[in-house]
Amino acid sequence: MQLPIDPLLPDLIAALKAAGRAVLQAPPGAGKTTRVPLALLEANLSAGRIIMLEPRRLATRAAAERMAETLGESVGQTVGYRMRGESRTSAATRIEVVTEGILTRMIQTDPELAGISAVIFDEFHERSLQADLGLALVQEVRAALRPDLLLIVMSATLDAAPVAALLEDAPILTAEGRSFPVDHIYLDRPLAPKARLENALADLIARAAAETTGDILVFLPGEAEIRRLESQLARLGDGFAIRPLFGNMPFAAQRAALTPDAARRRVVLATSIAETSLTIPGITVVVDGGRARRARFDPGSGMARLVTERVTRAEAVQRAGRAGRTAPGRAYRLWTRGEDGALLPFPPPEIESADLTGLALELALWGDDRLPFLTPPPEGTLAEARALLQGLGALDGRAMTAHGRQLAALPLHPRLGHMLLRAGPASAPLAALMAERDPMRGAGSDLLPRLAAIQRGDPRADPAVIARIRTEAKRLAALAGPQADLSPAQMAALAYPDRIAQRRAGDQPRYLLSGGKGAVMADDDALASQPLLVITDTDGNPREARIRAALSITESEIRDLLADQITLHSITEWSPREGRVLARQREMLGAIALSDRAWPDAPPDAIARAMLAGVRDLGLNWSDAAQRLRARVQLLPDLPAMDDDTLLAEAETWLLPHLSGLRTAADWRRFDMLNALRGRLDWGQMQRLDQAAPAQFETPLGRKVPIDYAGDFPSIEIRLQEMFGTTRHPMIGVKPLRITLLSPGGKPVQVTTDLPGFWTNSYADVRKDMRGRYPRHPWPEDPRAADPTLRAKPRGT
Repeated sequence: MQLPIDPLLPDLIAALKAAGRAVLQAPPGAGKTTRVPLALLEANLSAGRIIMLEPRRLATRAAAERMAETLGESVGQTVGYRMRGESRTSAATRIEVVTEGILTRMIQTDPELAGISAVIFDEFHERSLQADLGLALVQEVRAALRPDLLLIVMSATLDAAPVAALLEDAPILTAEGRSFPVDHIYLDRPLAPKARLENALADLIARAAAETTGDILVFLPGEAEIRRLESQLARLGDGFAIRPLFGNMPFAAQRAALTPDAARRRVVLATSIAETSLTIPGITVVVDGGRARRARFDPGSGMARLVTERVTRAEAVQRAGRAGRTAPGRAYRLWTRGEDGALLPFPPPEIESADLTGLALELALWGDDRLPFLTPPPEGTLAEARALLQGLGALDGRAMTAHGRQLAALPLHPRLGHMLLRAGPASAPLAALMAERDPMRGAGSDLLPRLAAIQRGDPRADPAVIARIRTEAKRLAALAGPQADLSPAQMAALAYPDRIAQRRAGDQPRYLLSGGKGAVMADDDALASQPLLVITDTDGNPREARIRAALSITESEIRDLLADQITLHSITEWSPREGRVLARQREMLGAIALSDRAWPDAPPDAIARAMLAGVRDLGLNWSDAAQRLRARVQLLPDLPAMDDDTLLAEAETWLLPHLSGLRTAADWRRFDMLNALRGRLDWGQMQRLDQAAPAQFETPLGRKVPIDYAGDFPSIEIRLQEMFGTTRHPMIGVKPLRITLLSPGGKPVQVTTDLPGFWTNSYADVRKDMRGRYPRHPWPEDPRAADPTLRAKPRGT
């Protein structure tokens, strides 16, 4: 049967002969997946194997089977496939379809790719992390070791120009599709904000079933939504066969979903696994829920999470195209025509938002992180990944350790690989459990009942998930290191040393993680009262993640396992809440304190530094004398600044040496900063200050009165009688001293900057008023000629 890609194959072969590389654009259904590898084999460009990458296991197997069927052979002869845990190849295999991670392992094991003539990246528009890494590695191999290696990048909806530029201006070839018209049916109004996806889809499917004939393909974000929708579709009646289709299903169930039912209309409930590569015969109707599930990684929390997002325009086009493969069709969309215009054009590359721990490990193993990525990995996320690998002992700086090489050889996340190597075969069920979806949803967060269900079964557990976990555990046990005598919680702590969590004080079950972030648990969870946990799964909320899976762990188990990571921190710190310096010694595992006790013999200099932080918290404590000194200093522009901001910024140099013995806010309130401030001035500066702005005024009686420089004029307050005999007004530089003359009772009677003028003009009135109030005090008629005094007449005189 002629396929749309067939007329383009001679041009593709010619481009490969001329340039050795090509970018091929062809819409879904054009036949590129099954025709291109066979065309390369038939053209006999070289004698080696042809490797084709597929993003999903189901598509890998289906592509190999279809090509083998075309050749009239069984899988494993000329055409075979390889994926994690499963391989169908032989010495005769010339075309090998592999999942994306397999290529990375092949290159890391044999950078020359000996015996391989061509590498094909299929469905590259999905921009998976492994595909981006694989393409960067193949580019390195071609440039340094294998210029003869043929390279093809194939895609249905990718913007081809950037890929062609990355491949040194590779030729771009475009195939026309062969599809029938598809009518697009939109909602009249947007869904209500709180509407459940499954309920809305069930109604839309019922409408589509009533308005059309042929099989129906429904797109949902994940298995959970598929299972919930499946239970609602019994209302369609016996004439419909409901067929789930998702990646974790057994192969027999997947094949059943792909096979037409002669007696009933199929309703295939699928994840994005059905968008590309797979051919599902009989589909003429698509119902698109408009949602896709993507992995997102938050560098701030160090946690990856799956989030459900709106599909992009490219994904919606791919999905709708499934209805027009064999006949005119309809695509029902669970959104309005107006919402369609707001969709993003393409899904983001996974490398921009995924957990990069595995990538960081591969880059370290390769020995060079300057690979030609189509989209460079975010530096912040990559740094988080490297920090985790250093904590697992896989990296020493950026250099790969022997342990890291062992981790890179394992087909699972480095966290789980580390646990498997350190804890031994007994950790395999836990590793398989943590890599799978929860087999006991709604049963709380404790993993111990799940582990028990793996061993003995449990009516609450999903039997299909338990079966997959058991199969995977058996495979992982064969890869494990020597057996260690560890509890399940200790095993989990090996994988998640950054997620050992300590319960915070308070009634609610809130936890602080050793990695520094926070997490919260449901109040009614069985683990909610536990003081220490190992958290293996959260919802990834960057503010405060909700705990979904955990194990209780004891302090002694932590100490036995991670003694080399527990550090003693001797801490002196200012406590704003208590208003005092706290001196503590804490045994820390990351951000959590396993012990916290008083430190009675803390060094005085450490206490003083903590008190300095208290000063910055409380603010400077200005006595009257200190305020007067500051006012004097501000009169001379070349002296050190004494404003609050400058003093606090430079407090280590002038204040810290004077804080010995101070520990509390009350101590600080009693402290006079005068001597510390004077220490900011050297001898010469003090001499100039005392000359230009003396601190005190010496009265005619020889008494020293502080001068206040805060106002426009330097000022003093003094008893009127003490200034008798003064005939010239005191001056400070060119400014007169402002004198507040006080009564014998200490009350102001006159403020003057011209004392002789006061004696002449106002004194007589003051004398007349004051003599009656203070008859025992002298009130001479001529104060200029009187002697200054502070004495009163004896009583009775």
